[in-house]
Amino acid sequence: MRLPEEVRRHLPKRPRLEFPLAAPSVPATLDPPVRAATTGVDYDTSWARNFPSRFARAAVLDNVLQPTVRLLAKPERRGLDRLADLQARWRDDDTVEAVIFAANHHSHLDSALILTSLPEPWRHKVFVGAAADYFFTNRVNSAVSAFALNAIPIEREGVSRRSVGQTEALLAEGWSLVLFPEGGRSPDGWGQPHKPGAAWLAQRSGAAVVPIHIAGTGRILPKGAKKLTPGRTIITFGVPMRCGEGGRDDEDARAFAVRVEAAISALADEAAGDWYAARRRAHAGDTPVLAGPQLASWRRAWALGDRKGRPSVAKRRWPDLG
Repeated sequence: MRLPEEVRRHLPKRPRLEFPLAAPSVPATLDPPVRAATTGVDYDTSWARNFPSRFARAAVLDNVLQPTVRLLAKPERRGLDRLADLQARWRDDDTVEAVIFAANHHSHLDSALILTSLPEPWRHKVFVGAAADYFFTNRVNSAVSAFALNAIPIEREGVSRRSVGQTEALLAEGWSLVLFPEGGRSPDGWGQPHKPGAAWLAQRSGAAVVPIHIAGTGRILPKGAKKLTPGRTIITFGVPMRCGEGGRDDEDARAFAVRVEAAISALADEAAGDWYAARRRAHAGDTPVLAGPQLASWRRAWALGDRKGRPSVAKRRWPDLG
């Protein structure tokens, strides 16, 4: 017997069952529709590079982010003269050469420090490769990352055809890329082994890689910290590098990645002491590596020293990694 409409209206609704517990909503001869993903590596960031978004982001970068970074980090910028040749070519033919800025990574502050330190022509035509599983987990995080950093989602493990295609297309259009080859922030203050992603993209696109070392952000906002501790930072730019240069015709992406990692280590050594001594160590192949000593975790922490200035007990002088 069918209940009256007035009675059925006040009854609790039964949960909707899905196939195979209920009849299918699509005939057996048709494929069911696939819902397109809107977050993660599939998030569409193209809107963040239209004119209104670029104009608003430039205003935020110059008037909000830069004063904030200056207040929190008091950055000292070194090595900008090493980009002079690329800048001179840009002024000669009015075209921007896209480059890949590859940096060490200790803090969420690193991206902001790089973006506010870049000179023209890259300052307002650069995008950031951000971890899809961290910065693009929901619609709000995705929108904020895309707007504030002009970030695109990158998979940390494996290679996504969508990410690679989007990155190569943007490099071809003259957009430069900020990438952290370590794949994530340092868990213990020491550097992590580089993944070959940045070198592989440089090899495929022909773009130059500019190594960058950042010191000090790990003390201001280390991984896991919930509050900021203002301090001083040093950001050092290296000489642009190209895969296969200097007679290395058979250099592959992995070999190039090793060379980029060594260049960042040399910049760390340079920032920790004097330029001449650092260059002599680099020439002799005696630059301290950012990965630190391969010891037990407590000994690695002791060798690093704490944030209160306790000296390292390591036999060799390691560069300042913070």
